[in-house]
Amino acid sequence: MPVRLPRPHRDDVLIAVGGLFGGLLLWALGLFPRVPSDSLVLWPQRWAALVPLVVTAACEPLRRTRPRIGLLVGTVALTVDTVTLGSIVTVVLYTDLVYAAVLYGSPASARRIPWITGLLTVIGGVVPAALWRDPQGLLIGVAVGVVALAPAETGWVVRNHREAAEAARLRAEQTALLAEMDRVQAVTAERARMARELHDLVAGHLSAIAIHSTAALSIDDPDTSKQALSVIRENSVDGLAEMRRLIGILRQGDDAPAATPTLDGLTALVDGARANGLDVRLDADPGRVPVPVGLAAYRIVQESLTNALKHAARGRVHVVLKRSDGVLLVRVSSPYAGADGPRVPGSGTGLVGMRERATLLGGSFDAGPDGALWTVSATLPVTEGDPE
Repeated sequence: MPVRLPRPHRDDVLIAVGGLFGGLLLWALGLFPRVPSDSLVLWPQRWAALVPLVVTAACEPLRRTRPRIGLLVGTVALTVDTVTLGSIVTVVLYTDLVYAAVLYGSPASARRIPWITGLLTVIGGVVPAALWRDPQGLLIGVAVGVVALAPAETGWVVRNHREAAEAARLRAEQTALLAEMDRVQAVTAERARMARELHDLVAGHLSAIAIHSTAALSIDDPDTSKQALSVIRENSVDGLAEMRRLIGILRQGDDAPAATPTLDGLTALVDGARANGLDVRLDADPGRVPVPVGLAAYRIVQESLTNALKHAARGRVHVVLKRSDGVLLVRVSSPYAGADGPRVPGSGTGLVGMRERATLLGGSFDAGPDGALWTVSATLPVTEGDPE
């Protein structure tokens, strides 16, 4: 199957056509760099100068697609041109082939051609001067340097600049990609944090509302209904206030005041759970802990009390916070309802949120039945930082 050469670039075709017509014009006017009497001219016929001109022009369309082939054929054509009357256009087209071979050729060719042309320049200047014992022989080396070495070095410089520009472009793209990945990760982490906060703020109040509204509807007792409605109203007002505070923080952004609960609020949290109908005992001796640890412990206790309100059987809920060996131990035990269905259906996001809070701090989390109890336990490392 024949091999099809790539289609030449439009600019290369224009260079070839322009060079050919320019060379034909000089040939028609009889403008040659050498005269028939020169010792190097083996073919003094005028038509002989057209052969290397046409061959060199035909190599120009290969300057991007097949630069090595174009340079090799052009070198042979230039060698033939030196033994004819010659053409300035042939020499100019050859310099462009050398330049293109370095610029568009393989990395190996780009490294070798400047060295080869440099070596030929030295040899072309030193050897004739040594053989003829005439300093004018150095002019041959100068001519070789102008025709071969100068375009090769120019191509090398341009190639290096292009590669440096391409490397800079790739680094900029990689930087932009990493920045976009960081942005996406930051947005995802912020959404997860907001989801945890929203769940922890609202779930307890809504669970209490659901349970007490069920009691008010199912028990035909005015006193019980009135008591249930009081609890419902209290949780509705508290939940609405916390929602407004959270919305205010989101709207104001970084200028919003901090509304982070601390472990000092555990007593109020437990009192609220008792008002909702839970029998809660609190044993807390956490000491002074960093703000992130205190927030995580508070939210874990809050969510555990909410789950106990929704799912636990009748009985006492025991909340323990204890500092030991550089960690804060959080443990919430409630009577396990077993196969009995929950009083309020749950989605399971509460356990996920508690596990995420502990994991983000480098701690551990576990929740599950422990005999007759459902136990939530978390270990939060107390690292050096700003205490509460």
